[in-house]
This record gives sequence, structure tokens and C-alpha cells, in this order.
Amino acid sequence: MTTLRDRPTPTTKDRAALAFATMALFVAAANLRPAIAAVSPLVDRIRLDLGLSSTGVALLTTVPTLAMGLCAPVAAAIGRRFGLQRGVLIGLVVVAIATAARGFGTATWLQLSCAAVVGAGIAVAQTLLPAVVKSRFAERAGLVTGIYTAGLGLGGAVAAGSSAPLADALDSWPGALASWAVLAVAGILLWSAARSALRLDDVSGPQGPATKGLPLRSVTAWRITVLAALNSALYYCELAWVAPLLHDAAGYREAYAGFLLTAMISIQVVAMLAVPALLGEHRDKRVGLALTTVLTAVGFLGLALSPATATWLWIVALGIGHGGLFTLVLTVPVSMSRDVAEAGRYSAMAFFVGYAAAAVAPVLVGALRDETGDFRLAFGLLGGATVLLLVPIAGMVRRD
Repeated sequence: MTTLRDRPTPTTKDRAALAFATMALFVAAANLRPAIAAVSPLVDRIRLDLGLSSTGVALLTTVPTLAMGLCAPVAAAIGRRFGLQRGVLIGLVVVAIATAARGFGTATWLQLSCAAVVGAGIAVAQTLLPAVVKSRFAERAGLVTGIYTAGLGLGGAVAAGSSAPLADALDSWPGALASWAVLAVAGILLWSAARSALRLDDVSGPQGPATKGLPLRSVTAWRITVLAALNSALYYCELAWVAPLLHDAAGYREAYAGFLLTAMISIQVVAMLAVPALLGEHRDKRVGLALTTVLTAVGFLGLALSPATATWLWIVALGIGHGGLFTLVLTVPVSMSRDVAEAGRYSAMAFFVGYAAAAVAPVLVGALRDETGDFRLAFGLLGGATVLLLVPIAGMVRRD
């Protein structure tokens, strides 16, 4: 058996290659949320220009999210056919082209088509990047997963905060949406340049269909799925509607509402790393899940009932609460399973149902906004649904 002493000491060149590969992974991950997060601060402009209701404009968030779930099996097939290196590159190229095409006009069909293709590109890269972590960064998987997650969050945060100022500067919201193609091009160039550092040329993607062997009769699997589905739904409702709520109900300018959304996502990124570290590896995850769930509910209910009063309190509550909850939910399939195979089946079921819920939820919020004239009922229901998560959390038993 190889011991730590038997392993060769990494050279300066090895460390530099690892750092370069990590940077490429971070920038690739940063491209997986801007196309969705950039829409939120521009909702009012888009709605007026396209003549859409709140329900209709929510499709710009729903369509790419739904495409992400539907195209995941295709992504796995691309990884097997072309390998991880070229597979991720294909995903980034699709994101870049579809994002740039958003700048060609304000036609509803064009914007929805681009959103769908962007979602497909995100699905390819997002499905393959965890396999990249496992293949290239196996000895530092925890740290690199944190960096990957931070890239996801920061990409969305920057897009949410910058889109309104970009639209003002360009005098065009399609131009602002299309400008995020620049980030995708940067990801393409960096991923290509890091080819030798990534060492993925001979590594294929995940094997087997993602939907094989779903544990549909398992009560435990359904508890995990409910938790994961609502967690995803809450996240995409935040991306789609927190900024419009702050603009409409609290009276903040678009740019400041986008800044508050950026601040919330940035706090979530810190919480994604800090909360699991504070809880430790071996403690009962139900305590952390319950605490972060309650804090998340407080944030939603505060925005529903009093968005203009103590706004920062609700933003911080959603940031810490949902950031911590998001990461802890990812650990549940492992802690609730008997072995790796069972954990994989739990994760697959949660993934597919989760993206379906994430796709539908923003549309429902938009429909309630159209019906009632404000976001109070919709965000109140989101807060109440979050509280109900305490039921499946209470029934979870650690098995590892």
C-alpha cells in the first residue's frame, strides 16, 4: 500500500499546473448562472418591451432551468463520446453562442429560444464538472468542490449586480444580457489553455443513464427529494424575483435592487463554505438543516410582510440561511445512504425532480404576482413552504 511517504513531493511545476487547472474550473463554473441571474434586475424593462405578464417573463428563468434538467442525460452522453475536456468545452461554446444571440433583438421567441439553448449548454458543463473534480482533484475534492461552488455563486452574484448598470450604459437590455458571452469566451479560452494542466484528454464522462434505478418506492428517497426539490425551487425564485420585489414593493431603483440581490448571493457563497465547516463532519446534519431552514423562512417572510423595513436583515437571513441550507442538502444523499450506489440513486432522483420544481416555481410566483398585484402572497407561501421542510428533516436518520 502506498503511504504518504511513498508519494512523490509535488514540484513547483506540479503546483502551478494544479493552480491553473483550478482557475479554469472556477471560471467555467462562473458561467453556469449569469444567463439566469442577469434577467432578474431587468424584469420590468423586459416585461414592458415584450408586453409580457409576470408569468410570461418568468419563462426566461423557467425555460433554461427546465432545459438543464431535460438535457442532463444528453450531457452524460456527450461526456462519454467526447471526453470530459472537450465535453465541458462544448457546453461553454453553446453558452457563449446562445448568450451572444440574445443581443439580436427583443422578439419573445428569440429570447425564449436563446434561454433554452443556454440551459442546454449549462446542462452539459454542469453535469460534467463534478466528474472533472473527481478525476483531476481527487485528493483535494472537498476544497475544490468549495471553489467550484463559489464560482457558481459568484458568477450569479456579479451578473445580478451588473446587468442593470450595463443595460443603462448600453441603453439596451438585450445588449446587457448578451454581454455575458464575454465571460463565456473567457471560460472557453482558459479551459482550452489549461488542457495540459487539467489532464482530462483520456478521461470519459459518467457511465450509464442518469435515470436508471430511481428508488421511487423508498420513503427515505422521497424525503431527500422533497428537500432537494424545494431547495432548488427557492434558489431559482430568489434569482428570478427578489430584485423585482425590492424594486416594486420596497421602491428601490433597479440598480440598487440588483446590488441587494448580489449581496444576498455573495453572503450565500460564504455560508456555503462556512456553515458546513462550523457544523463539522460527524454531527447530526438535522440540527444544521433545521437552523438554516428556519433562517431561510425568516428571510422570505420578512420580504413578504415588510420588504422596505429592515431590508438588510431579510437579505442577510436569506444569505446565511439558504447558503448553508443549499450545501447541507447536497450532503444528505451521502449521510442518508448505506453505500455509494444508494447515494447515487438518491441523488439522481433528487436531481430530476428538483429541476422540475425549480422550473415551475418561478412561474407560479409570477402568476400570483399577476393575480394579486404584488409579491406578498407568493413570498409568504415560499416562507410557509420552507417551514414545512422541517417535517422531512425530522424524519431523517444518519446511516453513514
